[in-house]
This record gives sequence, C-alpha cells and structure tokens, in this order.
Amino acid sequence: MTIPAAPVSEIGYANPHAGDWWTVLDEEPTPELRWPRSVEVYDAMRSQDAQVASVLRAVTLPVRRTPWRIDPAGARDEVVQLVADDLGLPIVGADGTRPPPARVRDRFSWPEHLRQALLMLPFGHAFFEQVYRITDDGRRARLRKLAPRMPRTIERIDVDHDGGLISITQFSAKAGQLQRPIPVSQLVAYVHDREGGNWFGRSLLRPAYKHWLIKDRLLRVDAQTIERNGMGIPVYEGADGESDLSAGLKMAKAWRAGDSSGAATPHGAKLRLAGVEGSLPNAQPSIRYHDEQIARAVLAHFLNLGTQTGSWALGTTFADFFTLSLQTLAQQVADVATSHIVEDLVDVNFGEDEPAPRVTFDEIGSRQAATAQALKMLFDAGAIFPDRTLEETLRQQYGLPPKDRPAPAPITSEDQ
Repeated sequence: MTIPAAPVSEIGYANPHAGDWWTVLDEEPTPELRWPRSVEVYDAMRSQDAQVASVLRAVTLPVRRTPWRIDPAGARDEVVQLVADDLGLPIVGADGTRPPPARVRDRFSWPEHLRQALLMLPFGHAFFEQVYRITDDGRRARLRKLAPRMPRTIERIDVDHDGGLISITQFSAKAGQLQRPIPVSQLVAYVHDREGGNWFGRSLLRPAYKHWLIKDRLLRVDAQTIERNGMGIPVYEGADGESDLSAGLKMAKAWRAGDSSGAATPHGAKLRLAGVEGSLPNAQPSIRYHDEQIARAVLAHFLNLGTQTGSWALGTTFADFFTLSLQTLAQQVADVATSHIVEDLVDVNFGEDEPAPRVTFDEIGSRQAATAQALKMLFDAGAIFPDRTLEETLRQQYGLPPKDRPAPAPITSEDQ
C-alpha cells in the first residue's frame, strides 16, 4: 500500500518577513496602542481605573482560585510524580498521603506563575524563561523556576514565515552590552487572541480603550465642574462712586471658608457668592454608560446590574456566559502549560517518546450540588460503582481530607 501524496511543506505564510517583528504593528490603527507604547497605556488603564481593575479581577481571580492538578493521562507513575513534584500540584485520583516538600524556598510556585501568566490579559502576552536545576547525581533536571520576562523589558520578537516564534530579545540591563536572544526552546509563551504571526497578542482591554479614554475625560470635567461651581464665585460690587475696585478684587480672591473667615466692606458695597445661572451638565450618566461598556468588553455584564435594574434570572444568564469564557481562558493556560512546561520537562528527563501527563483544573463555577445528586442517582441505579480512584477524586473535588490509612497491626511474637 502506497501512501498518497500529502503536503509536507508550506507554500503560504503567516508572517511576510521572517525575523521582522515590526510588520505586525501596522495592524493596529490607533498609534498609541501600537507596541511598545501599548504596554504603558494598558498599564495605566489597569492601575488608574476602578472599573478596569474590577473587570480584571473578575476574570483572573476565579481562574487562580480553582484547584489545578496533574492528570496522569496514561503516563508512568515515575513521570507523573516528577512533574507533580516540580510543579507543586496534586495528582488526580491520588490518595494525598505523600508528604509536602520540606522546603518551599527556591522551588517553583504554580500559583505565582499562574498570576503572572494571566498578565497576558491586559498586555496581550506574557513570556517566561525556563530555568532548571540538575540533581546532585546528574540524572535529573528539575524545574527551578519560570522566570518572567515582563512586557516592558522586551525589545524584539522574532517570528518565522510560518508564524512560529523564533526568539525574544530584551533591552540590555547594562549600557553598551547587547542582550542575547532567548530561543523558543527555552520559552513559555502565553499569548491572548494571537492571530497569525502576531505574538504580541491582543489585550483584553483593547475594546474598552475608547470607553476608558472618554470616561477619563468626563471624570476630569465632572471634577472641575464641582470644584468651580460647588461653592459659587465670590463677586465684589463696589459702592456708588467707587472707581478703584482693586481692594474689593483682592478681598474676593482671598475668600476662604472657615471658623474665622469673614469680610468687611465699605458702605454701599457688597460681597456675595454668585451661583450658576441655569443647569450644569451632568456627566454621571455618560460615565455610567462607559463603565458598562468596559464590563461588556469581557462579558462581565453582571457587574452592571446594580447600577440600574436587573433580575436574578438575567444576572444568572450573564454569569453563565462569563463562566464559559473563564473556562476557555483556563483551558488555554492548561494547554500551554502542558505543551511547553510539562512536555519539555518530560523530554529533558525521559526522552521525547515518553508519554507525558497533562495540567488540568477543576470546573470553574458552582455545580457541586448537581454533581453530587447525579452521582447518587448513578450509584443507586447501579450504573457505576465507587472505587478508590473515584473516591479520592471526589474528595479532592469537594475539598475533603484524604482517607485515613489503617494503622499497621502490632508485631507479635509469632511474627518474630
């Protein structure tokens, strides 16, 4: 049997100029959002605006809070245990009796890595460099850390014709010294909404930028309106025949509120507070509108329900869509971690032909009550039977302690 002709090389391209990183910049029509200026803009958005910060926390905290585990996926016990120890994650279905490491300093921390990996949401990308530790016997390479390479430090991203990442280069920390490129073989790259060879990704905040910019200006106008017109403007009206108003002008400019404040005017003169004639523009409805649009940019519609009206059923529907988006985000993190952390660790220690476990996570959202009821119905119907693996998995899912092992029987004289 002959194998039919199958294409083994590419004709087209994803990046028109291999190695050039600036070719993707033309895709962004807004000048201030072209990399690297975009890093400063998105950093200001997440640092200065309460709604943007709330939106980012609503997206990242559930992903960070859900339990993460190592799924053996058919890999050998030795391989699974090495990966679980290096990542500091429990194994799906394990009995949980293995003692935790005696020291955590200078060890890889999955929660900290996950927190920094989710920086791909505001910035579009988050790169990490793999760093290993060789054991004393020289037989194993253990994961020491995934060193973050922050977006502000990246000078260049090199991409191949097929859109694959070649390397990244950081700005040199020392003047006159060139920084070496970090090859893709030593990188873990989390990129949000990557298209083609654009390894800058697309920030989660990109659709909200226009609303953030307008809202920022509205807030400034609203503050100036209150500051200028909240108390009124002091006006000095001179007495009949008073031609020199300099003293009255000085008095009006020096007007201050306080326990000892006061003024004295000549006979016939007046010093009064002139209020606004007519109505002032109200910026609050516009500010509220743009707040709502910022939340909608990430499907967090439920954050807007308290500002106006909203039913419980409507809020539940919004929350369900939002939960699905979080599931997709967590799955992307799990896929990247499996491909570029776990499989690289297995390749280094056991070879490329060795089956590798997977990084997995518990479902985000509260479905435990329905799951427990469904399991009871399956048990009662005899469709499934509880065993050790199922029991340990359920204990992990519900946050229950591992099952106690029976105490060893005492040694008798007959045993001796």
